[in-house]
Amino acid sequence: MKIKVSSIGSATIVNAIAIGCGSAFGIDLDIVVDVKTNSNETKFKSDIGANTDLMEICTKNVFSYFNINENDLSLSIKTKSNLPMASGLSSSSALSNGIIFALSNIISEEFDKPYLNDYDIINLAIDSSLEAGVTITGAFDDATASYFGGVTVTNNKYREILKQETMDELPVLIYMPNYISKSGESDINRMKLLSPLVKDAFKLALNGEYFKALILNGLLYSSTLGFNSSIAIDGLNSGALASGLSGTGSSFVAISPEDKIDDIKNAWNNYEGKIIESYVNNNGIKVLK
Repeated sequence: MKIKVSSIGSATIVNAIAIGCGSAFGIDLDIVVDVKTNSNETKFKSDIGANTDLMEICTKNVFSYFNINENDLSLSIKTKSNLPMASGLSSSSALSNGIIFALSNIISEEFDKPYLNDYDIINLAIDSSLEAGVTITGAFDDATASYFGGVTVTNNKYREILKQETMDELPVLIYMPNYISKSGESDINRMKLLSPLVKDAFKLALNGEYFKALILNGLLYSSTLGFNSSIAIDGLNSGALASGLSGTGSSFVAISPEDKIDDIKNAWNNYEGKIIESYVNNNGIKVLK
């Protein structure tokens, strides 16, 4: 048996680290997870620099959930992607969602077990990410935006979706500097100093004012984490509807009208790094074949 799954990334509207609540939206960049049964031992392969420790933990936890011995089923698990790793675009959520989704479907078929529902998959993926140490809050906002697409506004502490809807499928430009950051190494106490102002951004998100929330959140976190907020300001000055830091960096995103893409790219070309063009994704995780 085999299954191939596309699991998308997401970009930040409100980073949940400061207040435990957050918001994110799906983007049209993905990790493709390809799982096949085989007659040999289980093997993991990634051509994208994906965290194989996380892949292994996800696999262990799926087998444990179904109460099946890992020796009873050998698998080939491969990943490839156009979603940058460790850059604030929910690559860990996309990877864990994709692995859990694919493996749970394989095991359900092979052992005639009930299929996991969406929230069982998401919760297993979050538990695996926490165990691997690749997230601070559990990233329920990132995980749900990755899984369902569109925008989600969440209470990460209680893993509760407070608001969920589609967004206009506008262009999303992503600026990536020539370095990466690691969310597990971020200064949590420093970020929590922002909590009164992040609460204001979160209220905007709850009210559906996602662009304002993204701008305010991006300015707050970029200044606190030492990123250059001029990147976001230049995006806005060039016509972006919203622009700001995604996650704990290092990527900045800009939601753009179609006719402002070149203007924003020209402004960001003044900085060292690369620019990726994408779109808002409202579809979320899907089976490719």
